[in-house]
Amino acid sequence: MTAEALPAPTAPQGQRMSRRRMTGEFMRHVVLQDRVLKRAYPGIMHTLLFVGVTIQVLGTIVNLLQYPLFVPFTIDFFPRGAAYLGFELVMDLAGVAILVGVLMAAFRRLVLRPSYLISHWDDWTALGLLLLITLLGFLSEGIRLMSADPAWSAYSPVGAATAAALQGLALTPAALNTLHQVVFWGHVVTSLALVALIPFTKLRHLLTGPLNILARPQRESGELATIENIEETELLGAGKVAEFSSQALLSFDACVQCGRCEAVCPATISGMPFSPRQILAGLAATLRSDLVSSNGHLPATLVGGTFPKETAWLCTTCGACLHACPLFVDPVSPIVELRRYVTLTTGDVPGPVGEALTQMERRGNPWGLPKENHAPWAKELGVRTLQPGEATDVLLFIGCAYGYDARSQKAGRDLALLLQKAGVDFAVLGSAEGCCGETARRLGHEYLFQTMAKENIETLRGVRFNRILTACAHCFNTLRNEYPHFGGDFTVVHHTEFLAELIRQGKLQPGQDPGGKTYTFHDSCYLGRYNDIYQQPRQVLDSVAGLKAVEMPRRKEDGFCCGGGGGQMWMETDPSTRINHRRLEEAIDKAGAEVIVTACPYCLIMMDDAIRSKGMTESIGAVDLAEVIKEHTLG
Repeated sequence: MTAEALPAPTAPQGQRMSRRRMTGEFMRHVVLQDRVLKRAYPGIMHTLLFVGVTIQVLGTIVNLLQYPLFVPFTIDFFPRGAAYLGFELVMDLAGVAILVGVLMAAFRRLVLRPSYLISHWDDWTALGLLLLITLLGFLSEGIRLMSADPAWSAYSPVGAATAAALQGLALTPAALNTLHQVVFWGHVVTSLALVALIPFTKLRHLLTGPLNILARPQRESGELATIENIEETELLGAGKVAEFSSQALLSFDACVQCGRCEAVCPATISGMPFSPRQILAGLAATLRSDLVSSNGHLPATLVGGTFPKETAWLCTTCGACLHACPLFVDPVSPIVELRRYVTLTTGDVPGPVGEALTQMERRGNPWGLPKENHAPWAKELGVRTLQPGEATDVLLFIGCAYGYDARSQKAGRDLALLLQKAGVDFAVLGSAEGCCGETARRLGHEYLFQTMAKENIETLRGVRFNRILTACAHCFNTLRNEYPHFGGDFTVVHHTEFLAELIRQGKLQPGQDPGGKTYTFHDSCYLGRYNDIYQQPRQVLDSVAGLKAVEMPRRKEDGFCCGGGGGQMWMETDPSTRINHRRLEEAIDKAGAEVIVTACPYCLIMMDDAIRSKGMTESIGAVDLAEVIKEHTLG
């Protein structure tokens, strides 16, 4: 790699799906309902309704197309005999599935009543109509069987049972025919009413949901949308709902307010006045008010209007909401767009946010420390500083936390010692290394991020290396997933992956744990959920013989945020709603841990802060994974 002028960003905001992938996504997420089934009760309930209604609709179409009314589309060749008996049985069972699904939904809303589930008129309207349609359908079938008494009635078990129940009415054939006509047309009218209500109720997710799944941006999981040609564009973020992309507007309308995002949101769980569900509900309501209504009112201001000013700054951007949503509705991206508008257009940011961004502009890092204070341990250990044009196998990108934060510096030092022990050919950039800009981007200062990214890419192109190694999950995600958009397409590995590789190769051989302490690994959101790195850190821990490791209830893709992401590291938080305190309680009370192992400096800082503020430094500690291996390898 040689130094050269950077090209203008050319990577698309999200590549379109290939037809093959689109088909696979449709089958997996729409037909097979894989994300819906992640939660047992609502998953089974929704699947029963989806499968039952789908079969009934298709079956009704098959029945209708056997009448001359639909020439030339008539399918008069539809098979009879055993095939038709099977068709009757499947249709009957589909009706049962709808009935059970409706009853499960009613029981959930009336009895179980999870706190995150909100009921509106259209919920009960849809359930009521589905129940009525199903009952009228079974009643119609029962009357039909009662009149004809065919030999195959056993293949319509619910219809046959209904017919048996009606025998006691002793109706004449004429009365039965009249009753059948009333029930049949009642069934038809009710069904058509349900269809007619689709655009006006959340049932429209039958259309908007699959569309959102297929139309969602095909960016990397941890990548935010880029403001292209930022120096020339007039639209910076979104201050009004019309300023969001058409795909974002589709996603707002696709949201069914199921509350799954709210159920896993660390800010909501910790008691903050924040809910991703309410964010989406507010955006959807404003969308309908601004873009659909014709009452002539001015478009609503989102920040300070639809939402309180502080709302947009409470999100940790952990991605738990997006991971939980069956329809891939993304609350994080619109929140960042709101931040961009405030940061780049109005400038009315909270004090701590403004201070962090000012420090990054003036000093090049959110800690606000001079570059000569960056990672003093690297010089003490004799780590080589790579000069322009020089080469190394592994370029260690230290990052701001391991460079400036006193607690994190020890973890960085231990990682360097391990690399030296393993005989790795590695070097650092020294004072030439700049902040990756991740904090600026998550806080909405897209211009500052792009400036930092381009400067870093220019520096990285001026030296030669095979891989970039970083121990910061936020640097890792930014370098790996976001820099390629600006021409910085490098091979980037996280230190958990690299340590696992060195141990596997026998270059590092951890010794025996003396025992006595219980360890638990805390999954970083930006390492795990956004980059799917779960096994390697656990493999590294398992390499220490005798080390007792336990898991927390919320782990891996369901892990709980430390509270430091999305710029929260730099914000003041009410002590009663601190996310890191909730995570600490889980590690102690649920897992029984005495040592919390992290693989991200933000997580390390947040967990260490929670331990100190609770006065628990004697009973529990927080360490980086590199510190654990260094202790068991070098002492």
